[in-house]
Amino acid sequence: MDLVDLIHEKRFLGQEFLAWLWYKSEERGGSVEVPGRGDVLVVFEKHMLLEYGEGEASEKVICRGLQTELKEARAGLVLAKKPEQARVRLAWAEHEFSVTLTAAVFEFRNIRLPKTGGAEEDDGRAESLEGRILERIGLFEHLTRLVDDLFRLYINIRASHLWNEELVKIRAWINTGAPTA
Repeated sequence: MDLVDLIHEKRFLGQEFLAWLWYKSEERGGSVEVPGRGDVLVVFEKHMLLEYGEGEASEKVICRGLQTELKEARAGLVLAKKPEQARVRLAWAEHEFSVTLTAAVFEFRNIRLPKTGGAEEDDGRAESLEGRILERIGLFEHLTRLVDDLFRLYINIRASHLWNEELVKIRAWINTGAPTA
């Protein structure tokens, strides 16, 4: 099996992760408890791309609106459409990020990192520029570790006996529009 076939075969994991993360974000009012990290704020913002079908017969639907108005996307989940891309705001400790996550290859798009203090203190020296670049790289690493931790939480649940119970809750959330405790 070549890499392209493997990506296509396993893309459901990314789609399932986005749906699970959306559910988890609404289960506790935007807060997801991540072992070893504590509460992480996860908010699905105004953009979601849903996919339905396979191969030539696949369709894509873009849903836009405020966070509370992703009703069209929720209705798409009821119709077995799968999240392929979502705009997500993540916050942990003093850092807040916005990123568009794509399900198939876990690509990060349109990344917005937290503001840094370096721009106001710029004195034009090469060291200042280098420091700002290194700070931005560090923030990007924080973002990737945060998403990795969320994905690890999902995979641990997905691969355990807890998944059937979680799946029942997710289905109820999809059908009722509210998380179940």
